[in-house]
Amino acid sequence: MSAPTSDSAPAAHHSAAGESVIKPDYDPALTNEDLAPLKEQKWTWYNIFAFWMSDVHSVGGYVFAGSLFALGIAAWQVLIVLLVGIIAVNLLCNLVAKPSQQAGVPYPVTTRVAFGIKGANIPAIIRGLIAVVWYGIQTYLASVAFGLLALKFWPSLEQYGEDGSHFFLGLSVVGWAGFILMWILQAFVFWNGMDTIRKFIDFCGPAVYVVMIALAGYLIVKAGWSNVHFDLSEGPGKTGWASITAMISAFALVVSYFSGPMLNFGDFSRYGKSFAEVKKGNFWGLPVNFLFFSILVVCTVSAAATVIGRDPETGKFITDPVHIVDKIDNTTAAVLGVLTFAIATIGINIVANFVSPAFDFSNVAPTKISWRTGGMIAAVGSVLITPWNLFNNPTAIHYTMDTLGAVIGPLFGILIVDFYLVKKQKIVVDDLFSSKPEGTYFYRNGWNPVAVITVIAASLLPISFVIWGTVYQASFTWFMGAGAGAVIYWAGMKFAPASFIYGAPKATATSDIEVAADGTPMPATSMTDTVRTGEGAEADTRTVEAEVPTTSS
Repeated sequence: MSAPTSDSAPAAHHSAAGESVIKPDYDPALTNEDLAPLKEQKWTWYNIFAFWMSDVHSVGGYVFAGSLFALGIAAWQVLIVLLVGIIAVNLLCNLVAKPSQQAGVPYPVTTRVAFGIKGANIPAIIRGLIAVVWYGIQTYLASVAFGLLALKFWPSLEQYGEDGSHFFLGLSVVGWAGFILMWILQAFVFWNGMDTIRKFIDFCGPAVYVVMIALAGYLIVKAGWSNVHFDLSEGPGKTGWASITAMISAFALVVSYFSGPMLNFGDFSRYGKSFAEVKKGNFWGLPVNFLFFSILVVCTVSAAATVIGRDPETGKFITDPVHIVDKIDNTTAAVLGVLTFAIATIGINIVANFVSPAFDFSNVAPTKISWRTGGMIAAVGSVLITPWNLFNNPTAIHYTMDTLGAVIGPLFGILIVDFYLVKKQKIVVDDLFSSKPEGTYFYRNGWNPVAVITVIAASLLPISFVIWGTVYQASFTWFMGAGAGAVIYWAGMKFAPASFIYGAPKATATSDIEVAADGTPMPATSMTDTVRTGEGAEADTRTVEAEVPTTSS
């Protein structure tokens, strides 16, 4: 065999998502410089740790953590649930992280292993749509901080605020100004690429902690330690079986809260130097970080009840940090706090709801949609859904997000079972970008029917509970979907006939068949593919046997 020419050598490509390597035989319809395997994986455990800090330190994370302590169960029960739940999330994230770190490709490309080169657009579009909705909602929540800040310095703007009469599409003039400002700031950070995003979250994670600790310390000193407690519930607490069911529900809520970032965590683990670095970052970023964050939140919220009072309308604890700092009788502290939580929300929005759809939508049409274009599609979509109307309509957001979220579980179950049980942790990287019928992930014309059927079948159960079940039952939809998806997919891949999964055997051209000295076709030939099976960034180039069907005369 002659040595490859320079035209056939893999080419390195620089893009906003990182430097990647594209081989000449990669199908352009499946490949672009953002989706291709990374040339070098550089992220350390600290970068992953900072990713999770940015994911947790947000207005939504603050309210969520505070709500767990308001379930009516003892503080020690909440802490146990938090610890068990976040350890479960840590283990699940490690499972999701490995295939993408191993292959150096983002989540939607990894799903080609199970769904096929074309079928992977199903999980990509589902995850992308969920991210668009949450991107809009998080942008709106953070924009409220800027609105409050503007009214604090310019009270004359009140007529253009939420209590005024100037509205457009359900949002006030001040609200629109804050939303557009947040939209532009996030787009600016995103447009500068993954390296800028990494630097942004590396700084913001610790910086937000500094301000959070200072805020908690300020409120605790003002309130007195005797007024700090870990029970934020109203009325008599739950006991007996009621407390046990509340603990189970809280555990489910913790896992479900992280289900979105957990599913597409491969978008970030692909940059990890090694799987060991990713696991270390997950440990510090999830169990350690989230537990400390939750304790800090409950101390701040309970102390704030003494210093600034409770919500005048409901009489309950104020768990929204933006409103807490807005009511502090210290302009400097209020400004610093509002800006901090706005920046924190920019962090989570970019890592959880901007990067994900950027890769997801790019996967749908690689030749037309780049990573940057995919992200901007999501950003524009987040405005068109008018997220403030969605957020302020509990029924609409409940059915929209719970229905979409019910499908996350099956996607997770399929991904894990396929990689660990069906494919035995082996990925033929080159075949992820090949549309040849003999490719490992071609299945039936690019679609794995087992995966497609599994998503539909496994989603019916959780969606039925979203529509007809109770709120308590709906909190377990992720578990229902993940369990059903794992079982159905495993059974389908094990017992379905190969002709159903891969279609009819396809004839191979004679020129591709090795011929023996006597002129008869060889029964099999070998081809060299990039097969990744280890933890490191380097790929193993191995000879993979490809069966060649013989034809009778």
